Amino acid sequence: MRGAKALASAVSQAADRFYTVPGYPVSEVAALTGAVITVNEKVALEYALGDSLSGRRAAVIVKHVGLNACVDPLVHATAQGLRAGVVIVVGDDIHVSGSDVGGDSRYYGEVSWAPVFEPDSETLGPAVEAAFEASETFARVAILRVTPDLLEADVSEPFIQRNDLEGSLADPDLTMAGRAEAADRRTAAMFAWARSSPLNRFRPVIAYPPPTDADVPASFPEERGRPFLREHRLLAPPDVRVEPQRFSSRGFSRTFCRDCPFHPALRILQERGMRVVCDAGCSILAMNPPYRIGVATYGLGSSIAVAATGPGVALVGDYALLHSGLNALIDVYESGLPLLCIVFANRRMGMTGGHPIPEILRYIAWAEPVVCAADDATALRRALVLPEDGPRTVVIEGVCPEGGRHVTMEYRDL
Repeated sequence: MRGAKALASAVSQAADRFYTVPGYPVSEVAALTGAVITVNEKVALEYALGDSLSGRRAAVIVKHVGLNACVDPLVHATAQGLRAGVVIVVGDDIHVSGSDVGGDSRYYGEVSWAPVFEPDSETLGPAVEAAFEASETFARVAILRVTPDLLEADVSEPFIQRNDLEGSLADPDLTMAGRAEAADRRTAAMFAWARSSPLNRFRPVIAYPPPTDADVPASFPEERGRPFLREHRLLAPPDVRVEPQRFSSRGFSRTFCRDCPFHPALRILQERGMRVVCDAGCSILAMNPPYRIGVATYGLGSSIAVAATGPGVALVGDYALLHSGLNALIDVYESGLPLLCIVFANRRMGMTGGHPIPEILRYIAWAEPVVCAADDATALRRALVLPEDGPRTVVIEGVCPEGGRHVTMEYRDL
């Protein structure tokens, strides 16, 4: 069978959910898997991460320029972790036959410390399953790079023997710096795994972490695209002598300002045992004591789509929604996904200096949001409930105190 059909068959056997923004050279692969078309590639990856939190493997099928849009959640996932495997199947149009620019997606492995697979006709099936297993083993997104020559080649029908593993989310007792340091340790282990993998027996199938000269049977093969393997043959794993930083070793944790207007809403969520996906910005502090209601965070504007296929509750600031969450909110409403989207609206960039931002309600009027004052406990209790079906947006309006600063809590007080 043609490579495109074989790839679609392998991915369909290895994963449970599929998302795409179609484009040459992977449109056929996406169609054959029945992948859901999303408003953009970033939202597709966020949906996949939400599925991962729910224990479902997910594949995102995009072309090389689409991978550019995935970078923020892709990089964040390496430090924040995941549960079930997530693989981005990316088609590189290396001859710029159906694109406005060429590209080589292997370089994103280096940017995000994500394992990158580049199978040939003989290793296609094993590489697809190995990509999902690597995603679960190293708790990050994996990338499977394909090019038109493979998609158009004759390939034997693949058979996948699934071996679902259990990934892991970042240890909640680690600081954000500690999460990055713990991810470094997994990356170092990934180097050792890649360089001993039987997939590289005859040619490098795992492009990142790259093989060394000594790991390649004869010489480096002709590469499809830029000379990535030659450029990276001396690449060393990260230095992991530093112990990942914990709140206990640092001595303190950060939380919301003492006079933050959103404390009443946070207490209600905590009392009701609601678990949320946090966004970058102030909402990320809900992962820390004293609330600890955050499940995960994957970057600015990411919480909405992740929550829609994950735990069902997103906590996002008005700036994050305007920054890149609005696309996800549109897609969620178009798809009718069950979601409680909670927007903390303070009309400022809370984490970056308090810069003013536009008032948000006029831009989301189509969502018919429920609007509550941050100090109206009765309205908050009515509004902060999971919708029975479809999405619901609750905008909580509050004014940040002048000169307010995030509170530092000594670890012994937590």
